[in-house]
Amino acid sequence: MARRKKLYEGKAKILYEGPEPGTLVQYFKDDATAFNAEKRDVIEGKGVLNNRLSEFFMDGLSAIGVPTHFIRRLNMREQLVRSVEIIPLEVIVRNRAAGSLCKRLGIPEGEALPRPIVEFCFKNDDLGDPLVSEEHIIAFGWASQQDLDDMVSLALRVNDFMSGVMLAVGIRLVDFKIEIGRVWEGDFQRLVVADEISPDSCRLWDIRTGEKLDKDVFRQDLGNLADAYTEVARRLGVLPNNTTQMTKPHLIN
Repeated sequence: MARRKKLYEGKAKILYEGPEPGTLVQYFKDDATAFNAEKRDVIEGKGVLNNRLSEFFMDGLSAIGVPTHFIRRLNMREQLVRSVEIIPLEVIVRNRAAGSLCKRLGIPEGEALPRPIVEFCFKNDDLGDPLVSEEHIIAFGWASQQDLDDMVSLALRVNDFMSGVMLAVGIRLVDFKIEIGRVWEGDFQRLVVADEISPDSCRLWDIRTGEKLDKDVFRQDLGNLADAYTEVARRLGVLPNNTTQMTKPHLIN
């Protein structure tokens, strides 16, 4: 696919104008960042894995009626997506205590929560993506009460799907974050799951051993991040069973 105009570059992805109005090309980089980009590295093959895994999850969500921005994968690193108006919030769903929740509330890591907890963070790297309440969201006009209700419903449906898929391959979905965008159809809007769903945006633990198979491997220097992501992809059938290590990827147009 011919390279098009770059519209936005983030920590892990680049967005280019799409081949048709209302579309974008989403390119997955090999960059890994943590602690608001204070720690960074390039992990060979990471972008290829995240592209394939995000395709797998987005296709699965679409199959059960959860709307997403995903259209199709284009090649090893790129996918075609719908252009959406991103709501400036990260929607986090927690099934077990981990990360900032443990620090804020003093809960031991791994403790099961009484029910899935949905949290919102304001998307602003300069501020460290702070946790915000529904009152903040409505007061500052980032989303309406109806939007929030719909976002919670979408997030919990994603949680049900992801938890089941992961449980089937011996992985526990500890928590995850998604972004949600608005798609306008005339004067009416609908909300769709956008951005990506990958081990970059989830905490995934092996049910039997507790081994971490997500970006905490990079955050906590627990081993090779590409190996962890490859294991997730292998269990889900995204990669062949005999795949043990990612080699340097080459774009296939």
